[in-house]
Amino acid sequence: MLETLMLSRMQFAANISFHILFPTITIALSWFLVYFKVRFNLSNDPVWMRIYRFWVKIFALTFAIGVVTGVTMSFQFGTNWPKFMETVGNIAGPLLGYEVLTAFFLEASFLGIMLFGIKRVPPIVHTGATIIVAIGTTLSAFWILALNSWMQTPQGFEMIDGVAYPTDWFAIIFNPSFPYRLTHMVVASGLTASFLIAGVSAYRLLKGDNKRAPYKALKISLSAAMMLTVTQIYVGDLHGLNTLEHQPQKIAAMEGVWETEQGAPLLLFAIVDEKSRENHFEIGIPNLASFILTHDMNGEIKGLNEFKGNHPPVAPVFYAFRIMVGLGFLMLAIAWTSRLVLARKKSLPKWLLRALVLMTFSGWIATLAGWYVTEIGRQPWLVTGVLSVKDAATDIAPGNVLFSLIAYLVVYVLVMWAYLHTILTMSRRAIEVEEIVEQQEQLSSPALQVKEV
Repeated sequence: MLETLMLSRMQFAANISFHILFPTITIALSWFLVYFKVRFNLSNDPVWMRIYRFWVKIFALTFAIGVVTGVTMSFQFGTNWPKFMETVGNIAGPLLGYEVLTAFFLEASFLGIMLFGIKRVPPIVHTGATIIVAIGTTLSAFWILALNSWMQTPQGFEMIDGVAYPTDWFAIIFNPSFPYRLTHMVVASGLTASFLIAGVSAYRLLKGDNKRAPYKALKISLSAAMMLTVTQIYVGDLHGLNTLEHQPQKIAAMEGVWETEQGAPLLLFAIVDEKSRENHFEIGIPNLASFILTHDMNGEIKGLNEFKGNHPPVAPVFYAFRIMVGLGFLMLAIAWTSRLVLARKKSLPKWLLRALVLMTFSGWIATLAGWYVTEIGRQPWLVTGVLSVKDAATDIAPGNVLFSLIAYLVVYVLVMWAYLHTILTMSRRAIEVEEIVEQQEQLSSPALQVKEV
């Protein structure tokens, strides 16, 4: 049987992997809703309200699952990782508390107005509630990523008898990696939401829903994806430089560099052999890794052998990084191609629509890959230089952890099936509803009434 430490790590990985999928959508989708609502207020065109009504339902469903799965995360701090809160609870506790305040009191309170107050409150109040919810989702990400970044690059504290005490909250929150990690995650959320909207809209168009709502939603989401893919490349470069400065062993694992070298190649593919500490079947571009990371073709990158006993597992970090980057460039190609074709022809060929449908949840895969690079790349530390994963783990019986792990996985599979099935069902029904609503609008239009008279 697997030991308690490994089972606890598997359980936490399963929980965080499932949970992060939903905030990744809601952070940016809330701002899309703000855009749709403001467009309706300015133009009074009912198509924007139809788009808003469709996507606010998906937002509410996603938000609810994200909140529930987030609650289970806090349980594990006490059951599986008791030393974490004992050691750094003076810092982690307040940051998690601030996140709860924004998530439960700010977002949840005004979410009710968003969902049920559209005909009960003045338009300006409803729009304001939508904006406040969007601010709340972003603030939630702010506090969570402040804590996660502090665990990666801790500062602003002192250790007394094995316990961390804050000395500078500004330094704790705005630690060296926080600005880059927050920006990288917010942009990733924007891409995830953009491709979700584009994929669902493309599906509706493929099914014959040639009305204005899916077309406009597709156009807006592709425009956002165009800008965000380019932005993410720039942000990712800055984040990489910051990681090289503060976590060089993570960079070495990402690039598969074993020996310190100048002019390191960018490996497009390799089979990592951690036992012999080398790579097999390397396919790379000479000097490019050094150029990207140091902006010098002959820049030096420290190898993993410089960090023996203090570097993460290489293979998962190496492969996850390539999945993330590969998907990022695929998003770039599809977003730009689709948007440029849409600008010229006012419609997309079926092969591009099918490609967008296949890319509907590509943001999830890229986000998970990036999250694994971040979290596995921090190993063997839970809080870098302060608390190791091994020291933080519980000593309860492995069977107890295994039972809860299996229970979580069963529930998560069922919830995911229900979530995806609901989105598919909503997309199919929206086609029929859209047609009925648009016919009603046409019948009530002044031009048609004059013609009938």
